[in-house]
Amino acid sequence: MLSVQVKDSYGSAAQCYDDQGYGDLGYTGNPWVQTPHLDALAAESVVFENFHVQPLCTPTRGALMTGRNPLRNGAWGTAWGHSLLHSDERTLADYFQAGGHRTGLFGKWHLGDQAPFRPWEEALIAWWPTAVAG
Repeated sequence: MLSVQVKDSYGSAAQCYDDQGYGDLGYTGNPWVQTPHLDALAAESVVFENFHVQPLCTPTRGALMTGRNPLRNGAWGTAWGHSLLHSDERTLADYFQAGGHRTGLFGKWHLGDQAPFRPWEEALIAWWPTAVAG
């Protein structure tokens, strides 16, 4: 079971990027790519460095949001209904909201665009989408 505890005085953010490797940031040692803002954020944050992405964007997002393997959470593909979390799946947003925190998503959701799988139906109070390239 996934458990999240956050003190009231702290904010939390999880960042997930498509097509980016571990070594693609300045703070992870890339000598060519300069990422000063992300480097500064990492310097004052708790950084988790052991998350294994999946071969597609949807399974990666589903695993990050639920803490569960895509074959268990239902979001193991990107089409034909396989981009949806199981309806009884709890996400990080559910846990944070249960703890009295406001939640939001900024960017690509790609875990369902029909009821009841849209971001605002998955305990995300705020949602600012970006265009999804095909």
